[in-house]
Amino acid sequence: MIKKIKQEIQKVIVGHEDLIDGMLIALLSGGHILVEGVPGIAKTTAVNTLAKVMDFDFKRVQFTPDLLPADITGSEILDLKNSDFRIKHGPIFTNLLLADEINRAGAKVQSALLEAMAEKQVTIGDQSIALPSPFMVLATANPLEQDGTYALPEASLDRFMLKIHVGYNSIDEEFEIVQRAAQRGFAEPQVIMNQSQFASLQQELGAVHVDDILSRYMLALIFATREPEKAGLEVLSEYVRFGVSPRGSIDLYKASKARAYLDGKDFVSPSDIANVAYGVLRHRMILSYTATSKGITADDIIRMILEKIPTP
Repeated sequence: MIKKIKQEIQKVIVGHEDLIDGMLIALLSGGHILVEGVPGIAKTTAVNTLAKVMDFDFKRVQFTPDLLPADITGSEILDLKNSDFRIKHGPIFTNLLLADEINRAGAKVQSALLEAMAEKQVTIGDQSIALPSPFMVLATANPLEQDGTYALPEASLDRFMLKIHVGYNSIDEEFEIVQRAAQRGFAEPQVIMNQSQFASLQQELGAVHVDDILSRYMLALIFATREPEKAGLEVLSEYVRFGVSPRGSIDLYKASKARAYLDGKDFVSPSDIANVAYGVLRHRMILSYTATSKGITADDIIRMILEKIPTP
């Protein structure tokens, strides 16, 4: 079934395997995904296509500086006919929500997503309303433009299971895109799954086995970001101010299981953990000025940790 889903998505999306896999990993695991990339590389098209293939509701919100929290969550409005207030649902009441250019909105709007992402509910007035299931936020950020943007605080970043960097297509992939757009056109993806079938996929994912040795290996990777000296990585102590949170440990465990499931396995291997480690951890570390001044990135630190910690 996973193979069929990916085949349908690839009718519209050429390349970008990491993005497609990341969306499926987050969706199956009940997580959210932050996508960073330049404009025009099919981020919006990808999540819209995923919604069509899975037969899920999809809504898009363009984040701007003048956006208000109620524009996302909804609000209470006065019903003059009944002389009473009623709740008008905002676009967050959907299965897949695309938060386009999330860093263009202020802190109040960004924080409006926190309750929804963490607890799968929204509070409007004095009522807490459950969101549809499944519910996933796919947020995009443009790394090139900094004017008129607001950096996401750590509390918001930590709510995202994965952060995926999406670059340009290869020349062969872009040739295929041009051919499709100019001549043949893009095929229409078909619906191949409903809500009950998706629930059965999640049940199968829950049966994927993780050995205790591998669970401790994941924790060793996490603790190396917090206490690098104990892992024999003293050099990292001057590069990492704050390490990965416990939520990162949970997401690494879930994402590793989903990665194994996408590959048709019923058990997690060290390669699955290494595959998702960058996406799960890169946005959860706060680097020091020393690291920034030397051009050392979170991905560099993750690579150093993976090379140093013994693989089971």
